[in-house]
This record gives sequence, structure tokens and C-alpha cells, in this order.
Amino acid sequence: MVSCTQEDDPNPVAQKTVLVYLAADNNLASFALQDLEEMKEGMKSVNPDDLHLLVYIDTGTSPRLVELKRQNDGTVTENIIREYDDERNSVGLQETIEVFQTAFTARYQAESYGLIYWSHADGWLPYPTSASTRWVGQDTGNGDHRMNISEFVTVLENAAPHLDFILFDACFMSSMEVAYEIRKHTRYIIACPTQNPGPGAPYELIVPLMTKSDAPASIMQTYYNDYAEIYDENRTVTNENWTGGVALTLTETAQVEQLAKVTQELLSTHTAEDYPTNLYRQVYNYDKRYGAYGYYDMAEAMQAILTEEEYATWKAAFDSTFTYLTTPKTYSNGNPNGLYSMEGTCGVTHYLPDTDYSTLQSSYQELMWYTDMNWANLGW
Repeated sequence: MVSCTQEDDPNPVAQKTVLVYLAADNNLASFALQDLEEMKEGMKSVNPDDLHLLVYIDTGTSPRLVELKRQNDGTVTENIIREYDDERNSVGLQETIEVFQTAFTARYQAESYGLIYWSHADGWLPYPTSASTRWVGQDTGNGDHRMNISEFVTVLENAAPHLDFILFDACFMSSMEVAYEIRKHTRYIIACPTQNPGPGAPYELIVPLMTKSDAPASIMQTYYNDYAEIYDENRTVTNENWTGGVALTLTETAQVEQLAKVTQELLSTHTAEDYPTNLYRQVYNYDKRYGAYGYYDMAEAMQAILTEEEYATWKAAFDSTFTYLTTPKTYSNGNPNGLYSMEGTCGVTHYLPDTDYSTLQSSYQELMWYTDMNWANLGW
């Protein structure tokens, strides 16, 4: 964890310091530039003494860390903190740590801190599927680089204060496995269990919410409302007119430990004989790109494994941990019909052993969630 030390001419202590990390040296670069403009619009209504809004952006050229600052005339400027080489790998471990250490210093000291991590992502899943990594963030400027979840945890451990929230503006990050890996580093997680909308969060609306006492819940609600208001399952979804809805989950990490305890205790009474054959073929699958894969509905899976009484106990712990909002359908570019129903879903994904993708199993066994829950007892 970074210790705060006084620097020359520090900025005033703000209510909140938020780092937005735009790892966009990939095919999302144009969206990152649009979102940066939205953030500037949002800062126009924020007291500059209340929020240090730091943005790292790499779209393939001129990677830089800036502070967005509202001026006396109402305009918002990019005050450059540091500039980087065009060949920078923005998902490299040391490169990411360097940016976080610069952002979360005494110069930008605050009462609380937030992080928005913006890029491509694939939850806990390995890249490629035979590798023992889970990835978040992609940089294709000089090869194809991904950050795995264990490295992301290392960044949080070594270069960030305890965070009020992490918003993953990236796909498939509302998974039990991800929440458990990062639970000790943030109070709340806001993430999509599905592919998130192409245009991402409405930053012109959520930036002014960052200093609110209920910022995580307000950000999630506003993100959802913005897409729910224009949701229309009868229209063609485009990035310019995203009518395909959104699914968002807010995780309260203080409750994750209790959910883990309940889950472990209940699973300890079960063996491989109790595990339904080919359960992955029966449970709702959030990932419409590849068919069966790694993102199954956690509540539905647990209901199939546990007894009715056990499931009621487990579901109470689950409901104390997660808040879920979804439009009736959401969009996937891998689904033949585009939109698909979210009816009955819980908003949190979970891996299930899958004979079609058996190479995932060894990677899954490296996760803390696998070890701590002792899934091996069920034949995993």
C-alpha cells in the first residue's frame, strides 16, 4: 500500500480522489476519447476542491496521466501530470503500478478513493484458455498483452489505498471469483455480469456523483437508468444508439466473507455424488459469444447443488452481498438475435466444470475461491 508523504505545494485534501484508468490501446480507442470528453463535461458541475479526478489514457499515441480541473471560467482542462512513450504496455504490471503510485500520492490526498478500470476484460478467464492467467485489460500496441487478475491484485496491494469503490467499465467482471480475489481492497465493486454497453458508462452523469456519501450505489443506479430509459428490444442496437440495455451488479465486499463462510459450510456436507451431471448444460449462461464457457448464474447453480433448506440459508447471505439491476434483455454481439433474456438471473457469474473447455480447470484451481471453498470435494 502506498504511504502518503507530504510533497511540495500539495493540492488541498479533497473529499474524493478517483483514478480512471483507460487501457484503450486496442479497438476501443475511439470510445475512450469520447468518454474523456464526457468526464470533462461532468467536471463542469463539480467543485474542484471536492474531487481530484485523475485520468490515465492510452489510445496508442501520447499515453498520459492528467488531472481534469475546472477553471474559474467554467471550462475544464487537462493538467498533465506525466507523459509516457507511445510504445508503453498499459496493462504491464510495473507500468500499472507506476501510474497508481503517481495518482495515489499525498499530492492528491483525499478522505476516500475510487478507481474506474476501463478496457476489454474477461473476468477470471485465462488468456489464452490454456494459460494459467485471468485477464483484465488489453494492450495491442506492440503485440497482444493482457493483465491477469493476480497481477491486478498485486497492483492494489502495492500501489493503492483501500478504495471506496472500483467500477469495472469492462465486460464480465461481476463474477464471484473476481469479487473474492479483490474483496480486501475495496468497499464496493460495480460491474457487469455480461458484455457491457459499447459506449460504456455515462461519465457526464456519474462524475458529479463521485463525491456523494452513497457514490457507489448512485453511480450504479445512474449508469443503469441512462440505458434503461432508452431500452427498446424492437430496435437495432448500435453504439450511437445503444437501446440494448445493461446489467449491473453492486458488490458489498464486507459481506463477501460472510457469504464465503456460509458457502463453505454448506458445501462441506456435499460430495461429488451430489453434484448434478453436466450441470453447466442446465444453468443460465451469461456468455453468448462461445456457447458454454465460464459465466454461469451462481444462484441457479447453488440451488441445484444444495438442498432446499440449505439454499434458503445461502440465498439470504447472497442477497446481503449483491444488489442487481438489469433491463429485461441485454445485448451480445455473439448472440444470433443480438438481445437475450435476463429473466431469473442473479447478476453474479460462477464457473462450472465444462467438458467442452476442460483446459479451464487447471486455471480455476489456482483461484482463492476454488481453494477456500474446497470445490475439490465436489469433484472439481
